[in-house]
Amino acid sequence: MESWIELKKNQPKVVQLLQRSLSKNRLAHAYLFEGSKGIGKKRVAIQLAKSFLCKEREGAEPCQVCVDCKRIDHGNHPDVHMIEPDGLSIKKQQVEHLQKEFTYRGVESGKKVYLVSEADKMTASAANSLLKFLEEPSAPTLAILMTERAGNVLPTIQSRSQQLSFSPLSKEIFINLLEKEGNTKALSTLIASLTSSYEEAIALIESDWIAQARSVVIQLNEELYERPHQVFLTIQDKWVPTFKERRELELGLDMILLWLRDLLYTQVGKTDQLVFVDQQTLLEQQALSSSQEKTSQNMSFVLEAKRHLSANVNPQLVMEKLFFSIQEG
Repeated sequence: MESWIELKKNQPKVVQLLQRSLSKNRLAHAYLFEGSKGIGKKRVAIQLAKSFLCKEREGAEPCQVCVDCKRIDHGNHPDVHMIEPDGLSIKKQQVEHLQKEFTYRGVESGKKVYLVSEADKMTASAANSLLKFLEEPSAPTLAILMTERAGNVLPTIQSRSQQLSFSPLSKEIFINLLEKEGNTKALSTLIASLTSSYEEAIALIESDWIAQARSVVIQLNEELYERPHQVFLTIQDKWVPTFKERRELELGLDMILLWLRDLLYTQVGKTDQLVFVDQQTLLEQQALSSSQEKTSQNMSFVLEAKRHLSANVNPQLVMEKLFFSIQEG
């Protein structure tokens, strides 16, 4: 059970607009929720369905304890219908089944709600069927369409819906979300610093690549100070086999940049902002043997390496030149 106050912490703009519409009884008959995966579109949609159907609502807030609220929580409210892709797409039959359901009067209240998940995956015929439905709503009806790619939704559906764009999660909330899914704080903090896409974060975790890549980055940065003669061998033996694809190479350089930023934070006493949270001891040792000026210069070398990578210079050469520049300083 969530309140609008809770949801507002993640999505202040969207929630404020919906609260205002609910308080004034001026909801649109159709909404298109757009934003990346894992940012709360479905949670807001469920809450909106509750507020729409709850007879004990106060302002925008549903009571959470009436039959309507509880049934929606349990996913078995007879007047709330969810459409999701059947396989790879949402098919015409699914929309037709929904329309048939809606020809019966609302069982409980005369009101009906339908939620369409991944609305961009509707086939052309399903989208056209839904369009007719949107144009002639059997009042009072609330439609909530959700998508990660609003541009792939039929333009006529877009124009008949009120589009609400969901903001990416704040870094702190993103870290908590990844930790709740069983990842360590160290890995969650790193991933949330590399991407704001929930989908990419999960793909990185599931591949096990990110944990291995992180170890190589830590090893290289450790050797840079303690065993500089070993660095080029590690690039050949560990870096090249681990960072093969273009995206992996970009993430690798981003990780080195984050390490150097951590080093800078350690030098100025901002250890509460570290990304490599479990490497504080090593960072403190390195902070004693390097100046802020040198660390800033090294960061500019990494940015230069990123430019070379974009210009299709051989990745191994990019890395060797980078570490040579850092060592020579």
